[in-house]
Amino acid sequence: MNGMKTRDLLAQIALGEDSTRQFKADVKNAESLASEMAAFANTNGGTIFIGVADDGSAPGLSGQDVARINQLISNAASHLIHSPLAVQTENVALENGRIVIALTVPKGIDKPYFDRNGVIWLKAGADKRRVNSKEELRRLFQFTNQFHADELPTKAGIDKLDKLRFRDFLRAVYKQEYPDSPDELTRLLQNMNLATDDGRLNLAGVLMFAEQPEWIVPQFVVKAIHYPGNKIHATDYLDTEDFSGPLPKLFEGALAFVMRNLHKVQAGRGVNAPGMPEIPEAVFEELLVNALVHRDYLVSAPIRLFVFDNRIEIISPGHLPNNLTVEKIRAGNSNIRNPILVSYVAKGLLPYHGLGSGIKRALEEWPAIDLTDDHDGCLFTATVHRKPVEELDLVNIALDVSPKADTASGKRRESVGKASGKILDACRRKPSITIPELAELIGITERSVQRNIQNLQRDGLLRRVGGRKEGHWEAVE
Repeated sequence: MNGMKTRDLLAQIALGEDSTRQFKADVKNAESLASEMAAFANTNGGTIFIGVADDGSAPGLSGQDVARINQLISNAASHLIHSPLAVQTENVALENGRIVIALTVPKGIDKPYFDRNGVIWLKAGADKRRVNSKEELRRLFQFTNQFHADELPTKAGIDKLDKLRFRDFLRAVYKQEYPDSPDELTRLLQNMNLATDDGRLNLAGVLMFAEQPEWIVPQFVVKAIHYPGNKIHATDYLDTEDFSGPLPKLFEGALAFVMRNLHKVQAGRGVNAPGMPEIPEAVFEELLVNALVHRDYLVSAPIRLFVFDNRIEIISPGHLPNNLTVEKIRAGNSNIRNPILVSYVAKGLLPYHGLGSGIKRALEEWPAIDLTDDHDGCLFTATVHRKPVEELDLVNIALDVSPKADTASGKRRESVGKASGKILDACRRKPSITIPELAELIGITERSVQRNIQNLQRDGLLRRVGGRKEGHWEAVE
C-alpha cells in the first residue's frame, strides 16, 4: 500500500470514534463483531478499524492476525447476521510494517439486520444499543418502507366515523352511496385501506374521517401562537388557538390563523381595496399540507405554528426520512412516509398539486423560506421570513378624516367599529374582563369578540399582558 493511504488512515484515526468510525485493537469473537456490523448496517453504515486501540494508538496486526481476522469477518458477515451483509476490507500498511484492517460496512438496504440471537442493534454515538421499544422498531420498519404509521390500528370502531363527511366524500369521489349495513361499511373501509382486518379504524381513517379524531389521538393537533416581537414568551401572546378535528378542518383552521395574523398591503390596488396579504396564501397552503401529510405520526406530538414579527415557523414532528435532504426536497424530490394519507389528499381532501411539488411551489411563490431538518430533535421546520413592516405599503382601513383627526403631526388615526370600540371601552374599565363576559356585554358571539380583538391587536390598539388566566388587557391610547 502506498504512503498516501497510510496518511489517510492516520487522519481518520486522529478524528476519534463516532457513529461512523470504531476502533478495535484485535477481534477474536465473531458474534461480537457481527453485532457491531449489524449496528452500522441498521444505521448509516461506517468503518471499523481493526488494529487501532480505543485511545487512538495504532499497534497494528501481524500478517497471521490479518489472515485470521479476515476469515472471521467473512464468517460473521455471511452466517451470523440476518440478512447477510456485503462488506469490504482494505489492509493498510503502517510504517512499522504491521497492518490495520479497514472494515467498511455499508448502510443496509434490507433493514433491519439481526445478530445470531435475534437482537437488532443501532449505533448510538461511538457505541451501540439494542432496539427495545415497539415505537423504535416501527420507525426502523417505516424507514425501510416495510411499515407505515398511517396503517397503525386504533381503538376506534366504525361507529366513530363522521357519517356525513364520509358520505359526502363517497359521493364526490366514487359516485357511491353510504353503505346500508355496518358489515358493508366495514368491508368498504377495509377495501379503502381505512380499517384493519378486525374492523377498527386505522390511523389514516381516524385522521381523515373520524367525527372527533382528538378524542382518539389527542396528540395529533395543531397548536398556533402569535407572539409579540421575535422570541417565544412564557405568558405574553397576541393570538393563540388550538386546532383539532379531521385533517381538512386542521388545515382550514391553521391557514385562517396565519392569514388573519398577516399584514395587508396595497399591492398596487386602490386605497379603498381590501388589500393583499404580505405573503401569498398559496405559500402556507403548500407548507401546511406538507406538514399534515408528511409528518412522522410515530412521534406523539402536535404540529406547532408560531407567528413572530419577522418570521412564521411551521414545526412538524419527525426529521426527513431515509436519504432525503433539504437540498433534495428543494429540488422537488420526495419520500412517501404516509402513503394512505397521500393517496386521499390526491383525491381532493386537501389542496394538492402533485408529489414533491409542495415545497418547490412555496419557494417559487416566496423564496425567503428556510428549511431545517433536525435529526437530534426529530423535527422539521419551515421558516417563512417576513419583510420589515416599514418596508410594507400597508392598507389604511376606514381612515378617520374628521376635524378631530391628528393632522398636525402628519398622522392619520384609524376609526374603530362599534363592536371594537365597545371592547376597548370595556377593557379600559375592567382589564381582567373575559371573552365570554365581553360577548354578553356587547351582545355578539364569542367568536366575533375574538375576531375584533385580533384586529385591535393587529392595529396596535389593544394588547394582552400575561397569560390567559392571570393576564389582563391593556388598551393603547
